Amino acid sequence: MLHGIDLEVAEGEVVAIIGPSGSGKTTLLRSINLLEQPESGTIRWGDVTIDTARSLSQQKGLIRRLRQHVGFVFQNFNLFPHRTVMENIIEGPVIVKGEDKNESIVRARELLAKVGLNGKENSYPRRLSGGQQQRVAIARALAMRPDVILFDEPTSALDPELVGEVLNTIRQLAQEKRTMVIVTHENELCPRRGRPGYLYGSGTYRRAGRG
Repeated sequence: MLHGIDLEVAEGEVVAIIGPSGSGKTTLLRSINLLEQPESGTIRWGDVTIDTARSLSQQKGLIRRLRQHVGFVFQNFNLFPHRTVMENIIEGPVIVKGEDKNESIVRARELLAKVGLNGKENSYPRRLSGGQQQRVAIARALAMRPDVILFDEPTSALDPELVGEVLNTIRQLAQEKRTMVIVTHENELCPRRGRPGYLYGSGTYRRAGRG
């Protein structure tokens, strides 16, 4: 159970959230994106404020605006297995945001190049390694042009030799000053001097890594 959470992330900041298994790290991320509804409190992004104590069905417009600007990368990829890499990436921009399909395809190819997956646009997820699938998931999140990306243990489902592929992509995004919140056990992403993070303890989180 989580209580007393007060999490603020500045533009361009990379925040790592760490803690033992079962401590609510994933629940926290899912609450930010309202995939789960907290019992109380508010979620603010820009000029959007959502009161989680109220019925979410009465705030659908605000939630839609929030989700269009907050991307989510799941630990188990969550790609559509019956659709190609390209189809997975362009569905959000075309269906949810109403963007032109041809423009979305061009953008998707640029993103595939960014994550090192040129030539994979017609592949199906089952033909890809875990590291490749996770990089497709990152490209899919980026295709929505989010202001913030939430990563839920992005390397936990990968074989050790594939972890570096995903970490390199996240490192590149950090260099681009992308705003990211990452639940992780990777030492490279954990709080240290000059890098902000949140440490779990007794159902709450405390800031760490500053100074």
